[in-house]
Amino acid sequence: MNFKSLQEDIASIRQRDPAAHSWLEVVLCYPGLHALLFYRLAHWCWGAGFRVLGRFISHLGKFFTGIEIHPGATLGRRFFIDHGTGVVIGETAIIGDDVTLYHGVTLGGTSLHKGKRHPTLEDGVIVGSGAQVLGPITVSKGARIGANAVVLTDVPPGVTMVGIPARAVMPKVKSGEAEFCAYGLADENMPDPVARAIDSLRGQVTALLERVAELEAERDGLPLQAVESGEDDQNEPPRAVSGAA
Repeated sequence: MNFKSLQEDIASIRQRDPAAHSWLEVVLCYPGLHALLFYRLAHWCWGAGFRVLGRFISHLGKFFTGIEIHPGATLGRRFFIDHGTGVVIGETAIIGDDVTLYHGVTLGGTSLHKGKRHPTLEDGVIVGSGAQVLGPITVSKGARIGANAVVLTDVPPGVTMVGIPARAVMPKVKSGEAEFCAYGLADENMPDPVARAIDSLRGQVTALLERVAELEAERDGLPLQAVESGEDDQNEPPRAVSGAA
C-alpha cells in the first residue's frame, strides 16, 4: 500500500458519505478504511507465500473492525465499506474499482471446490445492507443490489436487483442522474415487484370476468349489456310454487 492509494480511499469515503466531515475523522473512525489496511497487509503476506500469517492478520482485522476480508480476495481501487459490521468477503471474490458495500453484506461461495466460488463485482457496483451475493456469479458494471436481496444469478450492467431471490426492477440509470445511490436503492419511483405481480393478476382476472360475461350473453342470446345489468333475471317467467294450496 502506498500513500497515494490511502489518499484515494479517504477521498472516496468523503465523497460517498456526507457524515465524513474531515480526513482525520475518516482515518480515526471508519472501520471500512481500517479493514482495508489490514487486508492489504494480509494480502501481501498471502501473495508472498506466508498464508498462515496472512490469515492471522485478516483475523485480527476482523476482531478490530467486524469486517472479514479473506487475504486471497482481490479488491480494486477506492473500495468503500460503509459502517461495515458483519461484512464477509470470500477467498475468490473479485471486486472492481469504486465499489460500495454496506453493513451485513456477504460475498459468499456455494460450493466446496477449490476454484472460483465467490462473486465478481465489476466497477461501480453498490450492494445494500444485508444483501447476500452467492456463488461464482458476476455483478456487472454499475449494477445495484438492494438491501437484504439474495443474488444467485448474473446481474446485467446498470440494473437494480431486489427481493429473494433478487429480480431486476429498474433499467440502467439515465444520463444526467446521480451515479451514486445509497444502499443500492433509488430515492423515489422504485417499483415494488410484488405490487406489480398483484396488478398483473388483477388485470388478468378482470379480463377473464369480461370474457365469461360475453360467453353467458352468447349462450342466452342476450346483449352483453343485458347480462351485466341482470335483465335476463327480470324477464324470466315466474316459477310454479310446489306444495298444497
